[in-house]
Amino acid sequence: MSKLILYHGSPEIVQVPSAEKGKTYNDYGRGFYCTENIYLAKEWACNEGKDGFANIYELDLDGLKILNLSEERYSVLHWLALLMEYRILRLTTPGMKRNSSWLKENYLIDLSKYDAVVGYRADDSYFSFARAFINNEISLEQLSVSMKLGELGEQFVLKSDEAFRRIRFKGFENAESSVYYVRRKARDEAARAAFAAEAEKDDVYGLYMRDIIRKGGLVR
Repeated sequence: MSKLILYHGSPEIVQVPSAEKGKTYNDYGRGFYCTENIYLAKEWACNEGKDGFANIYELDLDGLKILNLSEERYSVLHWLALLMEYRILRLTTPGMKRNSSWLKENYLIDLSKYDAVVGYRADDSYFSFARAFINNEISLEQLSVSMKLGELGEQFVLKSDEAFRRIRFKGFENAESSVYYVRRKARDEAARAAFAAEAEKDDVYGLYMRDIIRKGGLVR
């Protein structure tokens, strides 16, 4: 039997995970958002001046259908299409609206077929990277570099009733704001600074969103 230890950062101790507590407009829609990295969970648990908890769980993976967006068959465009579907992104130009619609028409994955999703977590910094790409401000290559900045981590999101039947609460660890909020803020600031430096580069021969649409998608 294959087991996975997961952590959920929260201001509360959550003994019974539920999708109902999740926001509809999270990265992958309503679900229970976890990570395999306890230190990231602690960072996500804290607000400024307010401590939190890293809830610990064990998940039985046997028989679960898991969408892993890090697999070679998927590209960053699949992640972007999901972001366009579930998050609220201010589309301020006709070009951004067209690009967003095109991504969803060509790269959106139906999550109802899966029990869980593994993929990038769209922190504020990642969200700004995605917006810059949709607006043709940075190339695909620059976006791909940006997604690794700050090591903001991946999420493991439980989506189905079956997934929730397979997860068990194992305890929790305290997350001190004085330590982990500071780390989270520093991580995000480092990612933003590195992105600003990357965005300053003139990627003349790069592949931009408009180029991908003209080509009809990525050749893999």
